[in-house]
Amino acid sequence: PERDRKVTEELFCEGKILVLISTSTLAWGVNFPAHLVIIKGTEYYDGALKRYVDFPITDVLQMMGRAGRPQFDTEARAVIMVHEPKKNFYRRFIYEPFPVESSLHEQLTDHLNAEIVAKTIKTREEAIDYVTWTYFFRRLTANPAYYDQQAALLEQPTFDKQRDMLANYIERLMNKCLDELIRSGCIELKEGVPLRTGEIPSALVEPTKLGRVASLYYLGHRTVAQFQRSLSREGLGFVELMRVLCECPEYDELPVRHNEDKMNAEFAEACPLEVDLAIQAYDSPHTKAFLLLQAHMWGLALPINDYKTDLKTVLDRSIPLIQAMVDIAAEEAQLRSTVNLILLLQCLHQSHQPWKSSLACMPHFNEKTLKILAGMGIEAVPELIERQRTLQKDLQKLNLPNADAYKEVLQLLQEMPRLRVRVELRILDPEDPTQAPEEAPPAEGGEGAPPKRRKGKLVPEPYKVPPDVELELAVVMNYENTPCKFVHAPRFPKKKTYSWWCILGDTEVDELVSIKKAILPTRARTERRVNFQFCSPADEVGETFTLSVLVMSDSWFGLDQQLDLCITTVDKAEVA
Repeated sequence: PERDRKVTEELFCEGKILVLISTSTLAWGVNFPAHLVIIKGTEYYDGALKRYVDFPITDVLQMMGRAGRPQFDTEARAVIMVHEPKKNFYRRFIYEPFPVESSLHEQLTDHLNAEIVAKTIKTREEAIDYVTWTYFFRRLTANPAYYDQQAALLEQPTFDKQRDMLANYIERLMNKCLDELIRSGCIELKEGVPLRTGEIPSALVEPTKLGRVASLYYLGHRTVAQFQRSLSREGLGFVELMRVLCECPEYDELPVRHNEDKMNAEFAEACPLEVDLAIQAYDSPHTKAFLLLQAHMWGLALPINDYKTDLKTVLDRSIPLIQAMVDIAAEEAQLRSTVNLILLLQCLHQSHQPWKSSLACMPHFNEKTLKILAGMGIEAVPELIERQRTLQKDLQKLNLPNADAYKEVLQLLQEMPRLRVRVELRILDPEDPTQAPEEAPPAEGGEGAPPKRRKGKLVPEPYKVPPDVELELAVVMNYENTPCKFVHAPRFPKKKTYSWWCILGDTEVDELVSIKKAILPTRARTERRVNFQFCSPADEVGETFTLSVLVMSDSWFGLDQQLDLCITTVDKAEVA
């Protein structure tokens, strides 16, 4: 499509095409003027509203702005074909300037959440003061009827009446926004402390972990609240999480064009996962997102080019959404859901399904190639990349299409990260409550150094520890080779670096203890440590419990590792 657009541009500029017809969206992208521009209608079909709506004024201006060739014309013409009742509106719009109004009041709830997380706003009064410094407040005082319907009903408003009306509107708006954040679980209101005797304390506004997740990933409060309700249930499977992702409010604005509901119904028949018509309709943007993700992971052909643009939009938005879901599932201690979410993230990057062999992610590998590898005893990518000594001979047996394919596969297998993981368990020395914590000397830039690491005794295998003591589990990771900096994901729209999640959990009871993310330097044998602190059970001596350490990539599929630790509680004398 990009190449076609450039060719069309060149032909039109050279005069070989005299009339060019384009969509309103393409009008933003083409880079040439014309003597005459005709806008054939000012409406488009909005799938979310299920009706025709007017083009934004900016789009009409952009299309009109293409009229005029400075090097050829002294004048140009733009013709707008519009419905008769709207003719006066567009005539006034063209010849008179329109004021620029604010839309902050429509998104104020999420803005307040971000400012509360950043500690810019700590009380309700500070939230009101924050609003008074915005462009929205300036336009509210200049044109109150645009924002508040009650202002439009005032006859001959005096200064005092208008001031009271504005104060009442700001009060109602602030109560609405804070109530929405409280219901979504993003903030908490706490009783404040009066600064002076007899003063009424201002309510303190504090962010919750859910509010921090929304601010970190630029998500709406309704989105994280919906994720929290879904992920607080029992561990969800891969397909269930796909449905939860696609049902989130972030996809409300995904365009469903005219007659695309019929196209979605036909496309759904080619997709392997059924659409749940009890909660989804074919004209829903959430159904379309669900179908597009399936097409990406199963490698299905999209019906029209518009779907390719929509798929890119869905994929771009899905990454922060899934990362937020991982944080929320971890907060709910849901191990199965967290692992399946990371698998979903890997599958979106690799355009893959979790039920297929990781070898299918390799370029130029087909079913015949996988059978040959199975005959060699290789069922997964890690088994192949660990055979570095015989790798070239192994690839020669696969009958790859040509020499370039052979070089591409060889280079990829040599540059894929060969991760080495080991664990160290320590019994931490008890903290002395009488000893003040040492202050770390300030580092460059004024930041304090990280806190001093607590001392402890290294526990050898088999792991035996006293009951009710503090333990530290260190996960030590490094690369055996010098890996590539970017993940190999040819069907993902953007280049991406990769990192690793370290998860500590109990697989028997499906409980996640802790999760941390690690970014390793792309150098061989450079260690990165991730530390987890927890307590041994205070039960009777002889109790054995098992913890699992899962190291999972956020982008590579099939390179995850799991280490199981069996820890037994024994007498302190036996440990000594």
